Amino acid sequence: MLRIDTSAVPAKKLEALLPQTLEAHKKLQSKSGAGAAFTDWVTLPDDFDRDEYKRLREAAERAAGLGEVMVVVGIGGSYLGSRAVIEYLLSPFYNGTAGKKTPDILFAGCNLSGDALQRLTDRIGGRDFTVNVISKSGGTTEPAVAFRYFRALCEKRYGKDGAKKRIFAATDKSRGILKTLSDAEGYEAFVIPDGVGGRYSVLTPVGLLPIAAAGVDTDALLDGARVMMEACRSAGGLDNPALAYAAARSALYRDGKKIEVLASFDPDFVYMGEWWKQLYGESEGKDGKGLFPAAVSYTADLHSMGQYMQEGERILFETFVRADTPKGGIRVETDPANTDGLNFLAGKTVDEINDAAYEGTKKAHTDGGVPCLTVDTGPKGAASLGELIYFFEYACGVSGYLLGVNPFDQPGVEAYKKNMFELLGKPGV
Repeated sequence: MLRIDTSAVPAKKLEALLPQTLEAHKKLQSKSGAGAAFTDWVTLPDDFDRDEYKRLREAAERAAGLGEVMVVVGIGGSYLGSRAVIEYLLSPFYNGTAGKKTPDILFAGCNLSGDALQRLTDRIGGRDFTVNVISKSGGTTEPAVAFRYFRALCEKRYGKDGAKKRIFAATDKSRGILKTLSDAEGYEAFVIPDGVGGRYSVLTPVGLLPIAAAGVDTDALLDGARVMMEACRSAGGLDNPALAYAAARSALYRDGKKIEVLASFDPDFVYMGEWWKQLYGESEGKDGKGLFPAAVSYTADLHSMGQYMQEGERILFETFVRADTPKGGIRVETDPANTDGLNFLAGKTVDEINDAAYEGTKKAHTDGGVPCLTVDTGPKGAASLGELIYFFEYACGVSGYLLGVNPFDQPGVEAYKKNMFELLGKPGV
């Protein structure tokens, strides 16, 4: 079970925030706070459509039989969650792994780079592929441009009848450009629930189809989320890990800490950091308020950001995410000549050295005036990751209410789109 260490924040400050934290918790549980129409993710691990989930698992197996590549077309919450889960559980080197029986998962529609689109096409090459397009409306520019391209490529290679068997959509249940197109063309479509916003949607068909296609145990992922959902529901004080994290963040923010740095010593965690950044940045950054979410990957970033973390302006705190270190693994061997001076490490595993790096870093940063929280997830796996995903989502909702903002809208995202459309001459703008 996930555990959190908030000892960097004085207990009296957490206790002082408890009444407000419990009120925010009550709003989430009763779905009565700001943005309540988008809080169905709170009960999602219990309330998801079992029949559609079964159909989704079958579609994932079918996609694996149809092609060596699945192109996932989406942006923001429509791709970050699935990429994060796949890379964390199966490694960033998942694509191209020799002997695997599941397709490479490539991501498109998350930028407007023609260069990147061409390189992705070259990466597919002559291999058979499927397309998973994800968009509530179907009108978001980046994925819409990419889908128009890959739809045409799919139809050119397989014909319209062949293409419709290879295109899978996740979209609105009843309206929108992509829903209309899916119905007209006969694409298999899965529903993005009305009450779940994009950044909270990784445990819906938005994330689950590519995750399942990659071979991740989605049952275990959902089971883990259900465990954390029950923990959040039943524990109403600071023994609730999500409430403790939200209260600690709020206390540090009120003490002038304006940046939260999410840190992991696992290189597989990089895209989990990207997912977390969107979740918190888009949920909290409103009305001139909010912690700025940043993420680092240690030990690599200790050689780039380490100096600032140790001695820069004291406007930040760190949240470390840790999984249990696996036993065994690669060990440092003895070198009779000891030319590199590393014989003091002989017999130790690389993971043991990594653990020491974590302990040393946390102590150094704490001594340097950086408050450090730690989230321990337990054994690395699908179930513990499901717990972590729900934990971060729930804490995010509580944190937003503690700030006094609606954590489920994103009005500021529209500004760049309006300017871009004007520059491109879109009619009616």
